[in-house]
Amino acid sequence: MIELLVLDVDGCLTSGGITYTEAGDEIKTFSVKDGLAIATWIKMGKKVAIITGRESKIVTRRAEELGISYIYQGVKNKQRELEIILKDANLSYQNVAAIGDDLNDYHMLQNAQLSFTPQNGVRPIREIVDIVLEKKGGEDAIREMIEIILEKEGLTQRFLDQWV
Repeated sequence: MIELLVLDVDGCLTSGGITYTEAGDEIKTFSVKDGLAIATWIKMGKKVAIITGRESKIVTRRAEELGISYIYQGVKNKQRELEIILKDANLSYQNVAAIGDDLNDYHMLQNAQLSFTPQNGVRPIREIVDIVLEKKGGEDAIREMIEIILEKEGLTQRFLDQWV
């Protein structure tokens, strides 16, 4: 049973583009549909982790808004951080679904029970994941991932019941 979702940010939770204002502020756009699905997953008693290679206050803010308990930024070795999370949460790789879109996600995706990449993930990642999503990063890919997991595990009604 999947208990932990591991999410990459740039290219998965966002389109992967980085926009800077003239003042040097960074801008990221997140999907509201992804956010609702993540918040509902958490409401069901499941866990979510963000493991990303870049650091951004915007990511911290979004994670806090959604109630994401594990936030690791500026990570060079995502696999090592995932192992720390698994130990803390008393879970194994059999409980993990992960999404990533580029080479720094490779090992993490290989070890997850269920792995995903957005439609626009790079070729080497598309070749190793279990599921290449129809949606692009930042365009409801996380929502699609969660809906696939819910269907596979027979949890769709429980998910819907969170809002009834």
